[in-house]
Amino acid sequence: MSTIVVDKISKSFGSVKAVKNVSFEVDPGEIFGLLGPNGAGKTTSIRIILDIFKPDTGSVSILGGPMSESKKDRIGYLPEERGLYQDIPLERCLVYLATLKGLEESTAHVRVSEFLERFDLANSRRKKVKELSKGMQQKAQLINTLVHEPEVIIIDEPFTALDPVNTQMVKDLLREKRDEGKTIIMCTHQMHQVEELADRIALIDQGETVLYGNLAEIRRKYSSDGVLVRTLSELPAFLPGVHEIRDHNSSKLLKIESGKTAQDVLTTLVEKGIILEQFEIALPTLDEIFIQVVSNTRGVE
Repeated sequence: MSTIVVDKISKSFGSVKAVKNVSFEVDPGEIFGLLGPNGAGKTTSIRIILDIFKPDTGSVSILGGPMSESKKDRIGYLPEERGLYQDIPLERCLVYLATLKGLEESTAHVRVSEFLERFDLANSRRKKVKELSKGMQQKAQLINTLVHEPEVIIIDEPFTALDPVNTQMVKDLLREKRDEGKTIIMCTHQMHQVEELADRIALIDQGETVLYGNLAEIRRKYSSDGVLVRTLSELPAFLPGVHEIRDHNSSKLLKIESGKTAQDVLTTLVEKGIILEQFEIALPTLDEIFIQVVSNTRGVE
């Protein structure tokens, strides 16, 4: 049974239609990517799920039905805008916010302390929130989102202001939560950040869902007729079954002729005695897929 069911929601603000007939479902134990460019309607959709906005049409079911006050304590939400109290010490701020989610103060102290250690913020526990860097404040907001062990985790632009080390730490933590059976929605315009995390995605553009489904299946569907290879020696200028060879990062992209397969190309390379360090089907990035889908949807040449 899906934890979240979004059914044909629409929302307008004056003459601007921010969300148009959007539908998707999110299951327990998965990371769901709600993706799209800035202004696409992602945050509005999230606020409808959280009952911050009421949809003009459509409906949302979360944790088995409509949103209620009791369900809000079972949800962790990281908004894009920072919302921590700026003029009080970090630890005191986080403990107080954790008690608002139903934790006993003693339990909140223990959990906050554990998270501060994990997020490398223990030495800053007595600093006022406003004295922290943007990256440190982002980690503090993540602690606030997770400290009460929510069943549903909704995070809007989670990697803002984080360096590569902390970005990887957050990714590892989200995988842990997924493996614990949590339901996770990751809302972002940074599509490359979720390629290694998301199980399924919904891609929104101009308020409408333009792509929805299993990420691996989507990438295979939009894969080009090519393979990526990296070799220990130079490739010959001409290879049977290949109509184009071009650079692709540290590899070569071999475009396969119509009627030929990747297996045919592999056989040719082996027969020519070319030693391979890499040979894989060239799958497109989410950015590349998005550009292709949106170009088709908007009729862009």
